Amino acid sequence: MNAAAASATVANSSFYSQTQCRLSSDLRGSIPFSKVKRFLFLNDVHPRKSGLVLVPRAADGKDSNEGGDEVEKQQRVMQQPPVSLSLDDVNPVGLGRRSRQLFDEVWRKFSGLGQISRTIRSDDQEALDALLVREGPMCEFAIPGAQNTTVLVVGATSRIGRIVVRKLMLRGYSVKALVRRADQEVVDLLPRSVEIVVGDVGDPTTVKAAVEGCNKIIYCATARSAITGDLFRVDHRGVYNLTKAFQDHNNKLAQSRAGKSSKSKLLISKFKSESSLHGWEVRQGTYFQDVLATKYDGGMDAKFEFTENGDAVFSGYVFNRGGYVELSKKLSLPLGYTLDRYEGLVLSVGGNGRSYVLILEAGPSADPSQSRLYFSRISTKVGFCRVRVPFSSFRPVKPDDPVLDPFLVHTLTIRFEPRRQKPVEVNATMQQDLRSFKLILEYIKALPTGQETDFVLVSCSGLGIEPSRREQVLKAKRAGEDSLRRSGLGYTIVRPGPLQEEPGGQRALIFDQGNRISQGISCADVADICVKALHDTTARNKSFDVCYEYIAEDGRELYELVAHLPDKANNYLTPALSVLEKNT
Repeated sequence: MNAAAASATVANSSFYSQTQCRLSSDLRGSIPFSKVKRFLFLNDVHPRKSGLVLVPRAADGKDSNEGGDEVEKQQRVMQQPPVSLSLDDVNPVGLGRRSRQLFDEVWRKFSGLGQISRTIRSDDQEALDALLVREGPMCEFAIPGAQNTTVLVVGATSRIGRIVVRKLMLRGYSVKALVRRADQEVVDLLPRSVEIVVGDVGDPTTVKAAVEGCNKIIYCATARSAITGDLFRVDHRGVYNLTKAFQDHNNKLAQSRAGKSSKSKLLISKFKSESSLHGWEVRQGTYFQDVLATKYDGGMDAKFEFTENGDAVFSGYVFNRGGYVELSKKLSLPLGYTLDRYEGLVLSVGGNGRSYVLILEAGPSADPSQSRLYFSRISTKVGFCRVRVPFSSFRPVKPDDPVLDPFLVHTLTIRFEPRRQKPVEVNATMQQDLRSFKLILEYIKALPTGQETDFVLVSCSGLGIEPSRREQVLKAKRAGEDSLRRSGLGYTIVRPGPLQEEPGGQRALIFDQGNRISQGISCADVADICVKALHDTTARNKSFDVCYEYIAEDGRELYELVAHLPDKANNYLTPALSVLEKNT
């Protein structure tokens, strides 16, 4: 082996042995360890740091002085002071996205050092700096449109929030972080390019500044104690304040464009006075059109009135076989508005927990004979609740009729019928007459349509929480979820199992609905689900539990889907959520 070849071999082996994998704690969990081959800093690749020994070889038939000049040039290059960059000066984007490409590029450059005539040019060094130092999103992690999207991360210093922030940065998003204080300890937990906003989710005035200029929100905050006041402030009121501030911000932007926010609900009816009952008609009927109906006639009655307590109450009873009573009104929408711009209806109602049939009449309003009927069954709870009914859930009364076209809807009907009624579990000890009903109406609104999620909420499944405080925590969490559902924003609610500190993307996941999960999940996997849900149309208006795959107990074997996360390019969320129920 000649001298030049020997020197090149020494250089390569020395560089390869001394190049170490230096993984920042800021990135831990956000990049699978199996994907990271090596992380390089400029100090690692400097010739003096790597211990390279270059043995010059004089060319045959050439003047020896020329060889000496080449050696002097090489020594001057190696005597240049090393470039020093701290971890704060290095962008996680460059480290995470181009680690392998950078390694190959630097390897090629150092392989060339075995040639005496090869030196590192200044432009090569600048190109190397550009790969490491913050230059914006690059490579395959970037998501189209991410550079024009600003995401507010609430709870950015939490276990999940810190990983969410870095995953968003790796994909090219602009990130704002809402934190309670901005001391040095908190600032050190976040990358320097993150815009920090100081505020409290329990204070409506401070969250207004946080949502300014934001397009989406990921809520990772959680109460640090089981004190009822803290739970209410963070898990319930905090979600309400953020959704209201975000809607106000969207309305303000829409007004500046002389319009109305596409995320605002359309008010169809609000029952706040006696006059709001005008136009609603109470009707009776039966499914039987022969004399048998009169034989089993036990009577039926219904009324719609505004009580002294300020409630609009639709109540009555149906003792007839096959009978029903209904409340109907011809819709009158504001000028320029049609229901095809919305994805469904939301009803705020109260009562004794009966189920009802919601009927929409669609067709030319001038010719009732051409109208078609579409129905959807809804269930209520004892007390007040809000029921979301997407237009996609309505089915034609006549099977041969086409699917519902919301543009043609002109009449809304709420029908009560004794059949298919189930006893209310709250009062199971008392004898219940399922033929009577009471429905308190607060409002009926149309839900805005949309393709993507506006607000991602990290809730909890209840697993891993001490039994003594589980009920309090779940009560506050569920109240926050209800606030988000009522807001009109496109939402995704993630209920993970007990959180674990381990790398993400290593194990199969279960996505389920029904409080059946029994395993934990890594914070990194939860963060990845939150980021993917931002632009996944199947994630809009869905709530789901997620945990690691497990072998279920007898009778509980069925879960919706097992999805694996082998690499960053795997779009596992779409097939996992496509089979889950919407508007839950």
